[in-house]
Amino acid sequence: MASKANSITLFSMATPPMRAFHLTWMAFFVCFFAWFACAPLMPVIKGEFGLSLAQIANINIAAVAITILVRLIVGPLCDHFGPRKTYTGLLLLGAVPVLGVALSQSYESFLFFRLGIGAVGASFVITQYHTSVMFAPKIVGTANAAAAGWGNAGGGAAQALMPLLMGAMVMLGVGETMGWRAALLVPGVLMLIMAVLYYRYTQDCPEGNYSEMRAAGIPIEGGKKGGWDSFKTAATNHRVWLLFVTYGACFGVEIFIHNIAAIYYVDHFGFSLKAAGLAAGSFGLLALFARALGGWISDRVALRGNLNSRVTLLFIMMIGEGAGLLWFANADGATFAVIAMLTFGLFTHMACGATYALVPFIDNRALGGVAGIIGAGGNVGAVAAGFLMKGLGNTQQTLGVLGVLVAVSAVCALGARFSSSAMQPALGANKLAA
Repeated sequence: MASKANSITLFSMATPPMRAFHLTWMAFFVCFFAWFACAPLMPVIKGEFGLSLAQIANINIAAVAITILVRLIVGPLCDHFGPRKTYTGLLLLGAVPVLGVALSQSYESFLFFRLGIGAVGASFVITQYHTSVMFAPKIVGTANAAAAGWGNAGGGAAQALMPLLMGAMVMLGVGETMGWRAALLVPGVLMLIMAVLYYRYTQDCPEGNYSEMRAAGIPIEGGKKGGWDSFKTAATNHRVWLLFVTYGACFGVEIFIHNIAAIYYVDHFGFSLKAAGLAAGSFGLLALFARALGGWISDRVALRGNLNSRVTLLFIMMIGEGAGLLWFANADGATFAVIAMLTFGLFTHMACGATYALVPFIDNRALGGVAGIIGAGGNVGAVAAGFLMKGLGNTQQTLGVLGVLVAVSAVCALGARFSSSAMQPALGANKLAA
């Protein structure tokens, strides 16, 4: 019988784990590209629809908020239907609002489609689920973090490429009004193509697809419980909710920075739009390696220590993020601000990777529920940060408060420590996979 992969053969797609690894980060990249595709075009869209600052804030909050619900749903769906069918369904359904936003004619219709686009952010949970069931404990942290980091870079790619894509449309003779609409069709089409590839070339786990395995009476590790049972089992585990908080403090801050960094550099430091975009984009590009680095370090410290070594590492990453965020909030010059942003951004992305390096060890009876709840925490953090800024009315002050809150939330990482008895199953799996 096929078993989980003990290593990442980066330039191969010969095995089910490696096909899943590559196709899941590619699908995640396309989904995040689609999720953030509207953001860099908002100055044009704002002018066309005459949007107020409050309406823009509502659009940003809606795009993040709906992901909370969908992330909670898709995790248990992975346990029930398997990640292959769940990802295919999300790509197909998610393409509808991505394509539909290009047809919007008013603030209300744009808000509606933007709300729907937020659902594709749940792709992260399926990505982490699929790599978790495909890779052995000694390498799963690296696999999870690398797939998430490379896929996450889709958000940064959207910031850089969508304005260029719209510019190309305009150069072809299309008006600006049609240019941004035509540009937004591209990520929708890519999602449809990715859905076909994912369904055709992946399988749920090394042994095969869940439906065939259940029919043959073969036990399923990741999907022992499905649907509501998976969610209930995960929801009763205190570590799930502690990591829900830590993920809100790292990934939630990451999304928040994506939304406000460019305009913060323009308003606070007088950057040009191009310079601000480059500075903001550099934060997103950290995901290409920093998430993977966090997962890789987590795997290394666990091999030298134990499962709680992963917990301690996450605590250190969160403290570093909080301190760096405070530095960014209080940076006087533009150069120091960029350096501070890259410093705390490195800790932020690494903390995200370290969090999901822990997820496969929380409860293997309900992996989907665990991944879904913790993943939703990231979006709860982003929504909370958005409302905090709306309430304070000052971006710099909001960044300072967030820095303190992130540092405080690091305590939740320590609270997720495992007892000796709780560590035994995971430690046994590590020995077998070593």
